[in-house]
Amino acid sequence: MRVKITTRSSKYVQRFGKLVLDDGTVLDGEGFGGAATVFGEVVFNTGMVGYNEALTDPSYNGQLLTLTYPLVGNYGVPDPSICDDDGIPKYFESDCIQARGLVVHELSSIASHWNMHMTLDEWMHKECIPGIARIDTRALTKRLREGGVMMAALAVSETEIDEESLKRNLESATPYRNEQFMDSVSTQKPLAYGYDISNNSNTGARQDTRDGNNDADGGLVVVIDTGAKHAILRNIRALGYGVIVLPWNTSYETIMSYKPQGVVLSSGPGDPEKCPQTITTARQLIKNDIPTLGICLGAQILGLAGNASTYKLKYGHRGQNKPCINLETGRIYVTSQNHGYGISPDSLQDSEFDLWFANADDKTVEGIRHRSSRCIAVQFHPEASPGPYDCRFVFEDLKRLIEGGRRQQQ
Repeated sequence: MRVKITTRSSKYVQRFGKLVLDDGTVLDGEGFGGAATVFGEVVFNTGMVGYNEALTDPSYNGQLLTLTYPLVGNYGVPDPSICDDDGIPKYFESDCIQARGLVVHELSSIASHWNMHMTLDEWMHKECIPGIARIDTRALTKRLREGGVMMAALAVSETEIDEESLKRNLESATPYRNEQFMDSVSTQKPLAYGYDISNNSNTGARQDTRDGNNDADGGLVVVIDTGAKHAILRNIRALGYGVIVLPWNTSYETIMSYKPQGVVLSSGPGDPEKCPQTITTARQLIKNDIPTLGICLGAQILGLAGNASTYKLKYGHRGQNKPCINLETGRIYVTSQNHGYGISPDSLQDSEFDLWFANADDKTVEGIRHRSSRCIAVQFHPEASPGPYDCRFVFEDLKRLIEGGRRQQQ
């Protein structure tokens, strides 16, 4: 049988493009996508594939994403409206592009893939997100590694760009560290997947709407949304649990009104100390021995709740090839990561947590386990699967905590 492969040419390209860093560096390139001027923290990702997933990852909110792989856009973008059986978008990590801009070396002029719906520049034009190509991303990455991530301005226009005006506007832009992200990345109301709350919101009464592929007795897991990726929801559903997604500042009492079997604190952007309500809730989850998993930002929030401290990394960890050592087994996992903050290793000694995973490259904290409560957290992304399964065992660990709790209660 012959399969038809769709091929499309780039359309929204060959525009003026300019990238200005706050150290004074000016990089001229070819603008594409949306014609706009944006400001944000410029960071780099070393992944070879996955620009659709990366651009829609809420953890990139407020940032200009630089992709180190030299050719981007060659397989296009799938249809954003396609969802799985639970209504979760199948090919994206959120409902829109989260990064403020994209920096690449070369944008493919032709995209071809059996699942392609549009080209990368079409998608970015539709969402008014600017991109710039013809940039020496290797030199830019070296600059960020040496000097650390920094604020930058990215302008794409149909006409010449005023460089001096762009520099002045960058000087007055809100620094990344001062931004408040939760109101833009977190859900504003409860969302349910495999669980009906239409008539029983906050009562704990459940009506199972899951299909026959899931365990009917699986129960419910609450996800605290500080910028949750759709893959987190898919992995919880794959365990057989229904999912309720709640706003980032939901109280402990409201969470427990749903009678969840477990709680997940999601990934997300920015400084964890700017989520004080979530830290307070996490502290109560720990105190009451609720089976809890923290992922990325959620791990940092749990660390703060357990008396550890956090700090900003020089240039962060963003990519699909970050080696992490399980200190309990000695096994090394190649992980996907996207974060600019971390848990201070020195602070763990006087905290409630033990070190679980460590980064093999720089010895940073990659996972923690609570010393007495059913609480675990990882800095990497177990829901990301370029491998294709990689570290999904972390979700199985959460399931074991939940089931262990059930056996103790019987």
